[in-house]
Amino acid sequence: MIEAIPALDDILLASLKALAAAGEVEEACRLAGRACAFHRGRNVEAWSRYNVLLHRLARRAAGAGQQQQPD
Repeated sequence: MIEAIPALDDILLASLKALAAAGEVEEACRLAGRACAFHRGRNVEAWSRYNVLLHRLARRAAGAGQQQQPD
């Protein structure tokens, strides 16, 4: 079963990219963050792949790059 994990990660990463391309960038970010958190401390290579995707998507998320206005 361990050997199936990388294949599932490939599928999930492709799905998250497709979700973002379909305009659901914020949802793709949330799911990538969950996958990243799952792999943290368990699988550095998989964690890194999700972390890279998460940071790429975060730049495209609504409000990215905008500074918060003080109240």
